[in-house]
Amino acid sequence: MLAEDTRTSGILLKHYGIEARLQAHHKYNEHGTSPAIVQRLQAGENIALITDAGTPGISDPGFFLAREAANAGIEVITLPGATAFVPALVSSGLPCDRFCFEGFLPQKKGRKTRIEALRDEQRTMVFYESPYRLLKTLKQFVDTFGADRQVSVAREISKVHEESVRGTLEDVVAHFTECAPKGEIVIVLAGCSSKRKSEE
Repeated sequence: MLAEDTRTSGILLKHYGIEARLQAHHKYNEHGTSPAIVQRLQAGENIALITDAGTPGISDPGFFLAREAANAGIEVITLPGATAFVPALVSSGLPCDRFCFEGFLPQKKGRKTRIEALRDEQRTMVFYESPYRLLKTLKQFVDTFGADRQVSVAREISKVHEESVRGTLEDVVAHFTECAPKGEIVIVLAGCSSKRKSEE
């Protein structure tokens, strides 16, 4: 069994009485470990990949290994699990029939360019963010999308202190300026309306 963090996953497996040999598989070693894992799969082993929270491949390790296994003709089976952006999107009050998932923005290089590239995006946009960078990100969104763009910031999805803050970017910046954000955060940002685009 592969785990993003063997310590965290070990606690989960122990709780359910599952005995399995755990091997670390994360973003820092996945390129090095995947070839050997694919060989084991080709030899007939069944191998599971679990991540600390969320679903493998969704801003978590898993994409690279799944691609390599599929390219090698190995069947890849996915068991749906918790993914923070789905409940955040649905509860945002913003259109969720068409959306684009952007995950984490680059921390430094390419960050401004990535945001600018989304200026005319008409679909609802979904981002993951750290509480330490949330205000910076929201202020950058104000600069690019305008202070009146609608946004919903959800934090601690499915946990005791779950919270969703909705309103304009200006409103939400004001809220988190007064109340320091904590926990895991999902930003759901309204897309550019065709009317707004024509006015620009």
